Amino acid sequence: MNNKTLIIAGDIVTVNDSNEIIKNGAVEIENGIIKKIYRAGEFNAGDFDGEVINEPSLTLIPGFVQTHVHLCQTLFRGLADDLLLLDWLQKRIFPMENAHSQSSLRASAKLGLNELIKGGTTTIMDMGTINHEEVIFDELLNSGIRAFAGKCMVDRNDLLPEFKESTRDSIQSSVELAKAFHNAGDGRIKYAFAPRFVLSCSEELLKETAEVVKDFEGAMYHTHASENKGEIEEVRRLTGMENIEYFNSIGALGEHTLLAHGIHVNEKEVGILKETETRIAHCPSANLKLGSGIANIPNYLEKNVSVSLGADGAPCNNNLNMFTEMRLAALIQKPVHSPEAMDALTVFRLATIEGARALHIDDVTGSIEEGKKADVVLLNLQTPTVGLLNEGANIYSNIVYSANSENVNYVFIEGKKVVEKGKSLLYDQLEIYEKGKEELQNLLKRID
Repeated sequence: MNNKTLIIAGDIVTVNDSNEIIKNGAVEIENGIIKKIYRAGEFNAGDFDGEVINEPSLTLIPGFVQTHVHLCQTLFRGLADDLLLLDWLQKRIFPMENAHSQSSLRASAKLGLNELIKGGTTTIMDMGTINHEEVIFDELLNSGIRAFAGKCMVDRNDLLPEFKESTRDSIQSSVELAKAFHNAGDGRIKYAFAPRFVLSCSEELLKETAEVVKDFEGAMYHTHASENKGEIEEVRRLTGMENIEYFNSIGALGEHTLLAHGIHVNEKEVGILKETETRIAHCPSANLKLGSGIANIPNYLEKNVSVSLGADGAPCNNNLNMFTEMRLAALIQKPVHSPEAMDALTVFRLATIEGARALHIDDVTGSIEEGKKADVVLLNLQTPTVGLLNEGANIYSNIVYSANSENVNYVFIEGKKVVEKGKSLLYDQLEIYEKGKEELQNLLKRID
């Protein structure tokens, strides 16, 4: 079946190499691909033989790419507040993740995916939990989202000894999942091997996983690094090295490795990240809420280290909103680096094309260009709470500093409409909320 859609918009924010903005244009989508981009006067909606989305007051942007989230944790929102990272893990997150059943994990994934997609996110990199990861993949496939995902790998755990598995079981089960789901959904789903972090992984696990990734073309190595001062002090005690130095010494860094956070690093480590082309996922809300610190993102960008954005998990952020991450990513740098640092265009690119580039899928998504997948979002910026002028740099300013998920009107993933007029076409909001409440109560009983 030939599925065709014509989206007519007041502004098309392409995020192409020249950051072109097309006024009063249209995008033709055929079988999930952006077939043609029209400028004003080049198209006739009356002659089009498919669905026409005629929204000349809306702004078309690429879907957001979030490179670090935890769908398994959405159920725990509001249950792990005001704690330092290691206490947060030991007292709250590890016990709750360990108590997940298949049904509670499914409820958590649906809640997270609903929130992400309604907020304009069309691609994610997710770190799962130890058990029942096939449920996450099932929900990723059902939702239609573009995703990298993998089970969390933990083979040592002083914080919660029962929340781990043997090195061999962790690697073998991850490989089996990768064989089952890598490139599933016609290539929309890819595997991301996910050793949790140095303190919960043996050197054998970290090293062998780095080798296994190479067996799956396009897969990623996804872990946490240098998030918290207590964490890196313990890494230093265990290894005699800084966190990034240690990862490099065991051959775990490279262009297919993405490290979440990267807050507490020295200049030598920044040089290692640049030399190895290792990626950093910046999660400003989570870093602030856990009191972890502020990553020096302007320094990374100046040194040409890949940076992208992610919300992290609901219990260390309390929302999965890319608009919040963009705004904070800009604002927290300005008192230190000057108001000119992290301008709106730079931050918007981190949330779109740079996220796609970090995952090596910038030829597929991240910008509005002919031949790419139609992962696009229509925003209503003509509201009293957004700037009144939508031209040039003002569009980026209005999106990054003023807009929110409430401004998301339509979302398309690979040409499929999944949000219309702000309403999800995938999930019944009351149903997933009530199911989430039920599953959370059952999960908490399992911990008691």
